[in-house]
Amino acid sequence: MAKFTREDALEYHRLKGKPGKVAIVPTKPMDTQRDLSLAYSPGVAEPVLEIEKNPQDAYEYTSKGNLVAVVSNGTAILGLGDRGALASKPVMEGKGVLFKKFADIDVFDIEVNSRDPDEIIRVVAAISPTFGGINLEDIKAPECFYIEEELKKMLDIPVFHDDQHGTAIISSAALANALKIVGKKHEDIRIVISGAGASAISCAELAIRWGVKRENIMLCDSKGVVHSGRTDLNKYKQRFVLDTDARTLADAVRGADVFYGLSVANVMTPEMVKSMAPDPIIFAMANPDPEIKPELAKETRKDVIIATGRSDYPNQVNNVLGFPFIFRGALDVRASAINEDMKFAASKALAALAKEDVPDSVIRAYGGEPIKFGRDYIIPTPLDPRVLLWEAPAVAEMAMKTGVARKTVDIDEYREQLAFRQGKGEQVRYFFQNKARTSGGKKRVAFAEGEETKIVRAAYQIKEEGIATPILLGRPQVIQKHIEDLGLSWSPTVLDPYDFEKHEAYAQAYFELRRRKGVTLAVARKRVRQANILGSMMVKMGDADAFVSGLTYDYPDVIRPALRIHHTAPGVARAAGVYIMIVDDRVYLFTDATVNIDPTAEDLADIACLAADYAKKLELDPRVAFLSFSNFGSTPHPLSDKVRRAVELTKARRPDLLVDGEMQADTAVVADIIENRYPFSSVKDANVLVFPSLESANIAYKLLARLGNAKAIGPILLGMGAPVHVLQTGDDVNTIVQIASVAVMDVMSREGK
Repeated sequence: MAKFTREDALEYHRLKGKPGKVAIVPTKPMDTQRDLSLAYSPGVAEPVLEIEKNPQDAYEYTSKGNLVAVVSNGTAILGLGDRGALASKPVMEGKGVLFKKFADIDVFDIEVNSRDPDEIIRVVAAISPTFGGINLEDIKAPECFYIEEELKKMLDIPVFHDDQHGTAIISSAALANALKIVGKKHEDIRIVISGAGASAISCAELAIRWGVKRENIMLCDSKGVVHSGRTDLNKYKQRFVLDTDARTLADAVRGADVFYGLSVANVMTPEMVKSMAPDPIIFAMANPDPEIKPELAKETRKDVIIATGRSDYPNQVNNVLGFPFIFRGALDVRASAINEDMKFAASKALAALAKEDVPDSVIRAYGGEPIKFGRDYIIPTPLDPRVLLWEAPAVAEMAMKTGVARKTVDIDEYREQLAFRQGKGEQVRYFFQNKARTSGGKKRVAFAEGEETKIVRAAYQIKEEGIATPILLGRPQVIQKHIEDLGLSWSPTVLDPYDFEKHEAYAQAYFELRRRKGVTLAVARKRVRQANILGSMMVKMGDADAFVSGLTYDYPDVIRPALRIHHTAPGVARAAGVYIMIVDDRVYLFTDATVNIDPTAEDLADIACLAADYAKKLELDPRVAFLSFSNFGSTPHPLSDKVRRAVELTKARRPDLLVDGEMQADTAVVADIIENRYPFSSVKDANVLVFPSLESANIAYKLLARLGNAKAIGPILLGMGAPVHVLQTGDDVNTIVQIASVAVMDVMSREGK
């Protein structure tokens, strides 16, 4: 857990440009008199009149559909108690930035200076037309129950008290997975809950929805067990009254399977842990200090599964896994409420996601150690970007099924739209994978490094998502061990380079290709056992449709054998490598950064044509700029002359393309420079950038990726005689899947599909 001082926290909120954590940003142009007239008077009158006629049009013409009110009176601030409405504002602003960060939802935080629940209800009801949803926060029990219940009756937008339901949704998902690990069923377990406030009641109710029997749940508040002899219980606690002799928490937990802590620090003792049933499940969720520290619980019982609310321990039950995505799904179908079915769907989605392979980006964010489903990973991490893509669609789908949605969406399309909210990189990734999926997953992609864990993980994903049929090169026993260690249920196609049926046929074919290049049959028999030769030969012999390698090999080790076996495509003099560079919401092609070290003018023209044609496959309209240190002859030099000659050759060969140069890099990408200084140029705001040498291209893409926060996809080989594609050393699983998708697209394009 990151350490900081009191002053660090105050400086964070005080400084950084403006006090606080939120600001309002316009979403429409405000640069001209016309813009102002449209934004305010007189243009604003038109949507006003439309909304008067049809109130639902507010979702079309205003921010209502993406705007949530986070409402608190500060009577139950997390870990701090009753500090008042104004003091709750930093927490509510924090809630707002989490909504924005994780689900792209805008928030107004509303601090209501009242302890009267009826007054809070009146205030929220009065301002409700502004919002698409209401998130109640840090309001003490039992008032919070009453406020939520009354507002649900009054309003036709979702009202959600996160302190109750968020914790319940996350902990229920974690419990389902913990029970799976220890081999127990919901209907057979006994749960003890320390705490009987809003979160505790909601956790109990959702556990019942999962299958736990009400009579097997025992609540303990500050006075002890909630039992039938007590007369001080509100109506919410009365739902869980038991006729029992147990009076203390120690009495309650004896023999219990599950402990939920929603109370205060250190109330759970080692003796209590020892008294629980075999394989005890402990969710010590008090913040900042849990009911028992995980290290103490594990020291006491080796068979314990423990979760907390803290980020410095495994299995964090964090509400940020719930509320942003629940509201995202509800808002996007214009739900009139968030009902119990939607909460249950959210919980089931989280439980299912935890069993999936964890992306490398998430593993890096949590220190680089492997993360897989098990006792220390029963719930997704808050920084897992896939939560949005699993939970929000589950909520939206259930809203439609239960009749509270006022808008219908196609769930598959909706999931893609959510991915696009995560940036242009996700949009490009979906483009590749969707194109590849149209082949029906039947294209066979061979992977040289089949024994690498990353390749196994990527291949499984490729198979599961219907992108291709992977073939792993390597020793079957090693690959099978990785599959078992990863917990995958899969029997992949494996080809052992040292024991495959067609070895002699491959050796003869390779000998025929290379016999006049110094290769004897004896040498051929050895070489076809080398993964990079074997993989390319599999494509040559028709046993694979595409070949991917390079995770552990240097680039030349892959491309040289491929060129010797397949050469370049018909009509192509040179192969080239292109990188797709994504900068904010813009896509550029950088070429050639991988193959041709010092290309001639003729080479540059070939490379430009290959890159432009590939841009069209990406559904981009290519605008090709040849880069140099000179702008349109401003500095005569052999290097700039070479680029100028390449422009002339390209224009002559491909009059259908928008091509110009030589030009400096900023001239190529800043339209104003062309418009103001070089209006004669046919290319402005270029998206295909042809660098004069491999050196310059390689430097540019790596600097942009490292210092400019750009996303690089590639290298993508163009002009090869067969679908062979190269990974970079250390690529993560998502990138491997992307390159495999590119390989399948390559196969399909050669087939004319």
